Amino acid sequence: MRSRFAALRRSEAGMATAEYAVGTVAACGFGGLLFKLLTSDSIRELLTELIKRALTLSF
Repeated sequence: MRSRFAALRRSEAGMATAEYAVGTVAACGFGGLLFKLLTSDSIRELLTELIKRALTLSF
């Protein structure tokens, strides 16, 4: 029984590395998309207006 589990553990030795690589590529892609979106003129104007309204609110 132990040898069977040991064989299963050995066969998945590289899985964590591959999963980290896919996660890193996905995070980089999402970061690039978010950067491109947030630096566009329309989104920049929207965020600027939102911040102006938030700072001029009276409590």
